[in-house]
Amino acid sequence: MRVYAGTDPRLPLRDVAAYAERVEALGFDGLHVPETVHDSLAVALLAAEHTRRITIRTAVTLAFVRSPTLVAYTAWDLSRASGGRFELGLGTQIRQNVEDRFGMPWTEPVGRMREYVEALGALYVAFRTGGAPRFEGAAYRLTRMQPYFNPGPDEETAVPPTWLGGVNRGMCELAGELAAGLVAHPTNSDPEYLGGVVRPSLEAGAARAGRPVGEIRLVAAATVVAGADEDELVAERDRQRRLFAFLYSTPAYAPRLERLGRGDLPARLRAVVRDGDWERLPGLVTDELLDAVAAVGRYDEVAEVLVERFANLVDGVSLPPLGDQRNDGLVAGMITRLQSS
Repeated sequence: MRVYAGTDPRLPLRDVAAYAERVEALGFDGLHVPETVHDSLAVALLAAEHTRRITIRTAVTLAFVRSPTLVAYTAWDLSRASGGRFELGLGTQIRQNVEDRFGMPWTEPVGRMREYVEALGALYVAFRTGGAPRFEGAAYRLTRMQPYFNPGPDEETAVPPTWLGGVNRGMCELAGELAAGLVAHPTNSDPEYLGGVVRPSLEAGAARAGRPVGEIRLVAAATVVAGADEDELVAERDRQRRLFAFLYSTPAYAPRLERLGRGDLPARLRAVVRDGDWERLPGLVTDELLDAVAAVGRYDEVAEVLVERFANLVDGVSLPPLGDQRNDGLVAGMITRLQSS
């Protein structure tokens, strides 16, 4: 099992280099770069520049708020600069954020993401050959690229693999059909959903495209509450409770709570969010519910819980951002245990 480190979405850009170096030194296989308050591709560039071995993967870059051509330029540059260690993870984001946070139009997401991935493929061919792209779809049309604007011909740069982030069946099937792999969301990384919905959907997509299912990798986003002792566990439990409450206020993620018999909670969380009562929000998440979703315990205990949940089900697991450096020795041991499973 490959093990990837998450990145704090609010990590200052000045601290990215040191964090990426720390991730690499601890033995992680790669670094996942999110996109909330920073441009994921800018963060990925800093991480790639200051590492030598690990995979740098965006998890995920928001596709529909960017031109495919701009993303292809940057992904190509990152692949070249990193020696082929960069992997582009793409996600849709929810409609309200695309329209109201970014001011961009929304259309049906699965079909549009299909076009986006295919457009990237056409652009990479253009970069490799030095010719013009040839792609025409309902959302994107790419037929022009004069030599002055083409970084090719370039047969040396590794084409950056495209991953998809997805929750529902349609996006998972698309990943099986077109992508290098799927980065599961924390809300659909429970073994029941991974085994009952995500894996079969990846297989269905692969079969439709005539691809060997073994080509498509699956990485689960593990929710972990870990610490060296009880005091650290209490503090981390509180932090994760706040994140949990905000995350599950999003309607798209309600099915996870419904599977746990708490289908009432998302509406209650949304009501508190609408009122702007952020301090009240985490109080709606009980310890019992948090324990049902997260792997909780000391670092050595958590490793065993994660192996039990995910071994033989996924190809890799993404862990939450690193905390106190005093625990780095314990974290390194956890990584080794997971990688050996």
